[in-house]
Amino acid sequence: MSNQISLQVNGETRSCLSEIPLPELLQQLGFNPRLVAVEYNGEILHRQFWTETKIENGDRLEVVTIVGGG
Repeated sequence: MSNQISLQVNGETRSCLSEIPLPELLQQLGFNPRLVAVEYNGEILHRQFWTETKIENGDRLEVVTIVGGG
């Protein structure tokens, strides 16, 4: 019995443990959660909702790294 789910991250199919909190998933994928913006299933997901957002099978994430400078 597997508790792995499949999701799309920046157009790539990835797998992770089911119902993992978003900040933990971002870290597993190598992103610094403080330096990214996340689109969750087509909508920008505000940071205040990240900890309560559980990733489910088939979800689509677009993760954009915020770059400072000018």
